[in-house]
Amino acid sequence: MPLQGLDALFRPASIAVIGATQRDDGAGKLVMKNLLAGNFSGPIMPVNPKYEAVAGVMAYPDIPSLPRIPDLAIICTPADKNIDIIEQLGRKGCKAAIILAAGTSAQQLTQMKHSARTHSMRLLGPNSMGVILPHLGLNVSFAPFPAKPGRIAFVSQSAAVCSTILDWARHNDIGFSHFISLGEACDIDFAQLLDYLARDRHTSAILLYMDTVQDARTFMSAARTASRNKAVLVVKSGKTRIGAQLGHLHPGGHVGMDAAYDAAIRRAGMLRVRDTHDLFAAVETLNHAQSLRGERLVILTNGGGPAIMAIDMLLARGGKLATLGEQTQAALDKVLPKSWSHTNPIDIIGDAPISRYIDSLKVLLDSEDFDAILIMHAPSAVVSSTQVAKEIIQLLKKHPRARRFNILTNWSGETSVFEARRCFTDAGIPTYRTPESAAGAFMHLVEYRRNQKQLMETPESISDMPSDKETVDSLIKEAFDQGLSQLDTHELKSLMAAYGIKTQPTWIASDSTEAAHIAEQIGYPVAIKLRSPDIVHKSEVSGVVLNLRSAADVAQSADAMLDRVKQAYPAARIEGLMVQPMAHRAGSQELHIAVRSDPVFGPIILLGDGGIDWDGEEQAAVALLPLNMTLARYLVIHALKSGKLRANRSQQSLDMEAVCRVLTKVSHLIINHPEITHLDIHPLLATGKELIALDISMKLQPFVGNGQTRLAIRPYPTEWEEQAQLKDGSSILLRAVLPEDEPAHKDFVDNVSDEDRYKRFFADVVIGHEELAHMTQIDYDREMAFVAIAKNGKILGVVRAISDPDNEDAEFAILVRSDLKGMGLGRLLMEKIIRYAHTRGLQSLSGMTMPSNKGMITLARKFGFKVKIQLEDGVAELKLRLENKEIAPNL
Repeated sequence: MPLQGLDALFRPASIAVIGATQRDDGAGKLVMKNLLAGNFSGPIMPVNPKYEAVAGVMAYPDIPSLPRIPDLAIICTPADKNIDIIEQLGRKGCKAAIILAAGTSAQQLTQMKHSARTHSMRLLGPNSMGVILPHLGLNVSFAPFPAKPGRIAFVSQSAAVCSTILDWARHNDIGFSHFISLGEACDIDFAQLLDYLARDRHTSAILLYMDTVQDARTFMSAARTASRNKAVLVVKSGKTRIGAQLGHLHPGGHVGMDAAYDAAIRRAGMLRVRDTHDLFAAVETLNHAQSLRGERLVILTNGGGPAIMAIDMLLARGGKLATLGEQTQAALDKVLPKSWSHTNPIDIIGDAPISRYIDSLKVLLDSEDFDAILIMHAPSAVVSSTQVAKEIIQLLKKHPRARRFNILTNWSGETSVFEARRCFTDAGIPTYRTPESAAGAFMHLVEYRRNQKQLMETPESISDMPSDKETVDSLIKEAFDQGLSQLDTHELKSLMAAYGIKTQPTWIASDSTEAAHIAEQIGYPVAIKLRSPDIVHKSEVSGVVLNLRSAADVAQSADAMLDRVKQAYPAARIEGLMVQPMAHRAGSQELHIAVRSDPVFGPIILLGDGGIDWDGEEQAAVALLPLNMTLARYLVIHALKSGKLRANRSQQSLDMEAVCRVLTKVSHLIINHPEITHLDIHPLLATGKELIALDISMKLQPFVGNGQTRLAIRPYPTEWEEQAQLKDGSSILLRAVLPEDEPAHKDFVDNVSDEDRYKRFFADVVIGHEELAHMTQIDYDREMAFVAIAKNGKILGVVRAISDPDNEDAEFAILVRSDLKGMGLGRLLMEKIIRYAHTRGLQSLSGMTMPSNKGMITLARKFGFKVKIQLEDGVAELKLRLENKEIAPNL
């Protein structure tokens, strides 16, 4: 369904209220009250056969009798009546409906969605509280409070959270551009709302409260697009397993790992806030704070204790406390008593008068030692808290350098400082009740900045990354032919070697005698390990014995191990013993890498310390696939910062590049082979640059269809790689752009003439890192850029197409190196993007160029584009309808 169908929901010209009522306990009465209390200028049409009028507005007995087609209907009736009501509204021609009723079954959801799709109608809910659009004066909800106009869009799956936020926002004078209760999202979901709000001029930031995501692929695409343009913050419920299960009780819900949601939020460039308290602080920050210029924080306070609380929160979340330079300290010495702290935090002592705050703040505003200032104040008998706030506000308004810094304030307390905090809010300066919430709010900005930076970082290009897909396909087929669905270390040596992952040599023994014989052949010391598909944790039966140095030790240890299994698990299947030479562990660190299939986000990769009883959900850092070297590095950094990986456990420091290479290899393995559903490499022994997998287990399951569909992020499309030839006979490779192509892309743009660049971008542009990152780090689910690569690795030309969220039309553009015109490259790129558009199911391709770009216009016409030249606007519009269109050009 088209995204523009949301216009009827967010800009309706007429509204019908189905089930409007005079009953005090009816949602229909409160909806009518809220509607009439706003400034909505269109017709409001109550529908209820019991009344001639509701709230003084003439009512209609049924939907067919409505005098005009409503753009929007709000359905206030019980769940069992709503299927028929939606069908009636659809036949009437209604474009959108909000369903309030809870208790809708999965079958009812399916029927409602089918009926709505049949009539091209959009549905919000069920179990929605409705929508408030303060800029339009429109309150189509049963919310107990109205909302003020503002720049924040709030979207929540929980109606109860909506009411809480509204009450808090009213108390704190916070406004919203949109206030949307999503409910159970049988049609309109987070992805579509993100797409809409990302384009909305009234919205500068988006705040989501979510229980679950139903379609991870569309959510990730929309989230990645939205977060490039606006701050998107997420509160995710269900951090614990029980909480997650309770949060997914509504129809269609899936229980996914909380860590997978966390990884998805980071990967999309959004920011997760931790709880409701954090949520309120986040709203305050979004409402007032400007973009963060850096991470160094200085604290100005009249009390050491509160400052320490703020610092504890700052450092616990990975923040940076600024260091005062000599010049700044000297300037502070001139305006502060000798007993000031002489460090950051700048403690100006509890008896500080207003002048001490002002003089200190002037020094700080003239300094370059920090990027943000947190001003703290504890109530004092010496000075009025409100007057201190007013004087600081006046200084910040007048000082020419004040806008260079992020300013946050914390006036601690309640009654005595309430008016001071109100002054800061009115002045547009973020203010917080507690030291912890102030520091946490600053870290919201820091973490968001880091996530955005991660989106823009150019990955390292690795030319020697092994990836022998054919060999692994053959080995997996052989396993299936033998009826095997679970493989372990000795069976996986060749498979792992095909992707460059080194394994410890392993032999299989059927009993203790054979184990001792193998040990004699390979040399001591050795390790023996139990093989049993029924015993998940070998530690339960002491199923691993290390450093055995004689045949007698091996035989005795093996017999004892088998005896323990018989006593503890008499029914367990025993498939022998693994015998391995002991790895050199001195100075090494044991890592655990695992792959699991999350029910929401598909394959995820986990990284943590090696351990006996390993719980991946609690003890590992998580990332979504696919990974490149940069994303792998962020996973390792996240694991280290969160304590899931402890770098100080080994004598040698962990080699970041070596670990990232293994993670990236595992990513390639899982993406290329969807039959792999479960992988454990434990331990992965890291000794400097050498990483060896000592123990591996893998589960296989036949997979039918396109393996990429199981991934929340569409990986690099290898299927679009092809060789082609230019008119001079030279060979080129046509393939999708990669994030690693940024340096080559910059070189390509530099080899395009100023005139050709102007024709492509309609301006004299300087293409910097951020622009190049947008061009190379694309979402293959919505965008495609094909590059023509010469044998020397240089980019010769690029064609790009960005589809709308509904996958109906894509805007395309072609750019060829200026010295290669006439070589047939433009024709090759055009033919390829049209084939891609056909495959994607797009209905049309649209482009725009300058009327003076005769070469582009001629090429487009040969491929059947309609060309409309607007001389007064200085543009030529290109349009190709793709229905049953031949791909071959009319040359």
